[in-house]
Amino acid sequence: MPRYLDPKSDFVFKKIFGQHPNLLKDFLNAILPLPSDCVIESLDYLTTESVPELVGFKNSIVDVRCLDNHGRRFIVEMQLQWTSDFIKRMLFNTAATYARQLKKGEPYDQLSPVYGVALLDAIAFNDDAEWFHHYRMISAHDHKKSLEDIQLVLIELPKFKPTSITQKRLAILWIRFLKEINEKTKIVDPSLLEVASIKEALSLLEISAYTEAELLAYDQSWDAVSSERTLLHGKYKDGKAEGLATGFAKGLAKGEAKGRVEGKVEMIHNLHQLGISLEQIATAAQLSCVAVSKVKCNTLL
Repeated sequence: MPRYLDPKSDFVFKKIFGQHPNLLKDFLNAILPLPSDCVIESLDYLTTESVPELVGFKNSIVDVRCLDNHGRRFIVEMQLQWTSDFIKRMLFNTAATYARQLKKGEPYDQLSPVYGVALLDAIAFNDDAEWFHHYRMISAHDHKKSLEDIQLVLIELPKFKPTSITQKRLAILWIRFLKEINEKTKIVDPSLLEVASIKEALSLLEISAYTEAELLAYDQSWDAVSSERTLLHGKYKDGKAEGLATGFAKGLAKGEAKGRVEGKVEMIHNLHQLGISLEQIATAAQLSCVAVSKVKCNTLL
């Protein structure tokens, strides 16, 4: 019985999709919202010189950047952590790839569409049950009008539940491959093995296909992820505790201030009932005569 590694590991993800263009082609054709007449027929990886230096990709894979035979470009990454600025980083990197297609003086009609694809092994939007997010520019007045050159696709793997019969079967199987297969897998669903490309990808996950050095690199990659998650969790707890402490202090100060105001109001009314003059009450309350008059008239200080 084969034993498998987790395809979400940066080391394994690169081995499958960064070294086998036929698998990446099938994967992208399955999950991307491409028009029926615009499927990817062949795919080549960009050379190092053609790849812009992308920012902020710790614990994510941004090495899988490719170009198809229609000139379209794709940035594909497996993101293991969620941060509030991830979408902005994703848009920045996709836009940077789009802009850097041209050298100085070249005409804009040579620009080709760029797709940013992120597979997220975390929850990004707690208030949204959708697991597949597709972003593109559309007209604010007519949603049928759109600009297609920069598009983002974000898939939240933990939310994934194949419940709709309208969903593309091959897309569902690829996402199941990423979500379900890991070191604990003992039996693979036969439906995954029915697809030749997924069956090939599964063979690349088998532990027996890796050297000891590669398995060590695999373990080290997960150790780095665990350390990063622990650090982020610690920062979250510290931030939450600090926020609670700050909120408590502000609430206490507000309560004390309210208590002082209510005390002065009661004192002013009591002195007034005793027949003390307005000036004397103002001096005792450390307020102006106008403020004391407002309190006497039941208005706020």
